[in-house]
Order: sequence, then C-alpha cells, then structure tokens
Amino acid sequence: MRYGYFFSKLSSIINFASASFKRYSELKSAREKEIIDLIALEELETGTGANQVRTLQRAGDTRWSSHFTSVSRFIEMFGATLEVLGKMINDGSSRDMCGEAKGANKEMKSFEFVFILFLLNKVLRISDILCRALQTKSLDILNTLNYVSSTKRLLQEFRDNGWDDFIRSVVSFCEKYDITMLDMSDCYIEGTWRSCQQKDYITVEHHYHFDVFNAVIDFQLMELNSRFSEQTVELLTLSSALDPVDGFKSFDIDNICSLAKKFYPHDFTPNEVLALRRELEHYQIDVLSHPQFQNMASLSELCRRFVETMKSQHYLLIDRLIRLVLTLLVSTATTERAFSTIKLIKTSLHSKMENEFFFFSDSMVIYVEREIIDTVDSNSVIDDFYNLKPRKVQLR
Repeated sequence: MRYGYFFSKLSSIINFASASFKRYSELKSAREKEIIDLIALEELETGTGANQVRTLQRAGDTRWSSHFTSVSRFIEMFGATLEVLGKMINDGSSRDMCGEAKGANKEMKSFEFVFILFLLNKVLRISDILCRALQTKSLDILNTLNYVSSTKRLLQEFRDNGWDDFIRSVVSFCEKYDITMLDMSDCYIEGTWRSCQQKDYITVEHHYHFDVFNAVIDFQLMELNSRFSEQTVELLTLSSALDPVDGFKSFDIDNICSLAKKFYPHDFTPNEVLALRRELEHYQIDVLSHPQFQNMASLSELCRRFVETMKSQHYLLIDRLIRLVLTLLVSTATTERAFSTIKLIKTSLHSKMENEFFFFSDSMVIYVEREIIDTVDSNSVIDDFYNLKPRKVQLR
C-alpha cells in the first residue's frame, strides 16, 4: 500500500464515517460507551481533563502536524468507527451506503492498513515537535536545530531497536479488534499469485520489516538530511550568533565573521570581513548592554531597532549582514499563511480584472502583512493618490 494511497483511503473513511450529524453523534456515543467500559476494566486512568470524548479529524493539506493528529485520533476512535460502520452495513438506507460501509470496514480490518497506521503514527509522533517548531512565526533557530538532531536520532533508534516492540503493539491491536493476523513465516505474495510478479523467496516478516518499516523510516531520514544538510545546519548555526534573544546569549564574533566570509563572499570582500570584526568589537560593548536593545524577541526586531536608533548608519557592515540573514526562510508559517490567503483572495472577479497578476500580488501583500497595513492612515494614501494628477472625482 503506497503511503499517498493510505492517506487518501484514511481521508475517505473519515469523511464517510462522519459525513452527517447523525453519524457524528453515533461516533461520539460509541466512544463514550467505549471509555466507560475501559474505565470499568481499569484500562484507562481517570482524572481532571482525562478521557475527553473526541472525534475523527481530517488531515490538512499543508500542516504535517494535522496528519499526526488525524492518524492518532483514528487509532483512538478505531473501535467506535468500526461500530458505526457495522450499523451502516446492517441498517444502511441504500445499497450504495451499505457497499461503501463494507469497503471501509474491510480496509480497516486488513493487517496492512493497521500496520501502516501504527507505523505512521509512531514516525509522525517523533517528528511532530520539529514540525510544530517550523510552523511558528517567531522561530528560535538553535532550538530548531536541536529538534532536527533529536528527531534524526530518535528515528534512527526506532529503526535499529524498535521493531520488536512495534510489531507486538500491532499484533495486540489486531487481536483486540479481531483483525486477521498474517503468519510472519509464510512466503510473501505480491499482487496476484502469478509467479512472474513474485520476488525471490521472502517471508511476510521480511517484507514488513525491511520493505515497509525500514523503508518508511529511511525515507523520513533522507528527507531530513536533504532539507537540513550539513551546509544548511552550519549556515543556521552561524546565523544564530546574531540572534538577540535572551540578551544576545549566542553572540560570537568568530562565528559572525565566518558567516560573512563563507556564505556571503560576494557581499563582503576580505577587507570588509576584517572591518566587520572591528565593528563587532565596538558593537559588543555599545549595543549588547544598551537599554534599548534588551528583551528583543527576533532578528527582525533588532533590525528595526537598529534603524530607529540610527546605529545602522554607524554599523553599516553589521546592518548589511543582518538584512542578508533575514532573507533566510526558516519557518514555514508565512508561506502557509500565503497559500491560505490565496483561497480567500483568488476569486472569479479577481481573475477578470486587467493587470490581474499585479493587482493580485498587491492584494496578497496587504492581506498577509495586515498588521503593518493597520498602522497606515488610509486618508494619507487617498491624499497621495489624489495629488498625483488632477482628478474630476472627489475621493473623499
């Protein structure tokens, strides 16, 4: 089962099982009953805020954290979902509904579906903290790099030593919901039974362990290594030396000079790198302890304060380097907000306007940066526009 297909199938089951208010209510009722039974059997702990009744959640298109929530919630609601599908199979109002319920039920009760469900739940759980960190608007680079390192380490540890515990949890889950287990020592049959489609003799356990379990984790590790290569990590680490968070705790003159020399050779000549070091020595005494530069939360705030205090005119090279570092797109939050904005702004009326691209681009900027736009006096904009040339119409 390909993993894109798995999420497509999962979304279809979630959409079908919670498509109406009636099914939604049945899901909640079934889950409430299940929680009461588990508490009676002392399989669930009780306490304030514990065992809240939740329901299925669809995965979003851009946020991987929503995929983790969708998978983990589905595991939590697995029994309740099977119960609702069972009622629809027996009491469905139409043949189509009964048929779709049977298909969803059959899919959920296959070993392969449960195996991949549990595997993705574990992998996405490990990477969830990193995903959430990358989606914050104000990003702490050093902490994010630590999350990258710990995520890689946990995934590698899970790959090397996690198989036995993982397969036991899958088997236990299958036994709980009467899902037919595969004999792990049997020969694995791929596709149909035709001999031309089969690989060399491999067991079911070999297939799920090496072709699925290891392959999924290796793919995740490959993606992390690709997106956070050694060069990228070094760039972000050196850039963090400019970060003003916690009273410039990461400030390091050697790292800042290395940043300019190694990653911005076209923006700083060798002589300018030497001049940058001299500026940094003064900057360390003048700015780091200056009252107006305390309690800052981001590099962009430091850049604004530099301009407000006129220090950007005295520390020209430092100001240049800060502006270059600010162009690095580390957080995905702004990008995701821009894609969300497109859905609101890209309407049929916008598509019919002349010079649509430029108007659309301007509208996007105004919407995404609305915090800045709110500070602009609309009357002053109207006056400037009115004064560009004589106009017949009074604008206000």
